[in-house]
Amino acid sequence: MTDDQTSAAVREHVEAFNDGDLERLMAGFAEDALWITGETVVRGLGELRSFFGGAIDGLRPNLAVENLVAQDCRAACQMTETLLFEQEQRSYSIAAFFRLRDGLITSAKVYREGSAKVA
Repeated sequence: MTDDQTSAAVREHVEAFNDGDLERLMAGFAEDALWITGETVVRGLGELRSFFGGAIDGLRPNLAVENLVAQDCRAACQMTETLLFEQEQRSYSIAAFFRLRDGLITSAKVYREGSAKVA
């Protein structure tokens, strides 16, 4: 993959997430994808669908890309996440590191400032 293709795939992931479009979001993952955020480890399309569906419905999150660096099939992304938790809007700085294969996300590791748990 070129750097531009990798960047475009990550941006498409973020846009689908922000739009709450679960089908579009899932189309960007490889069948065997791995997603890690904090202590949560999610494997495969079934678990990813449940994980992201719950996040989209429960937290109504929005991601703003601050910086995105891509090289070959890897990307690092600094973002601000804004979400609704206990009827209060909150914002967090997050960093995510992606690996892709054939234009699809195969793994991601996400770090939230302070803690991966929303509190």
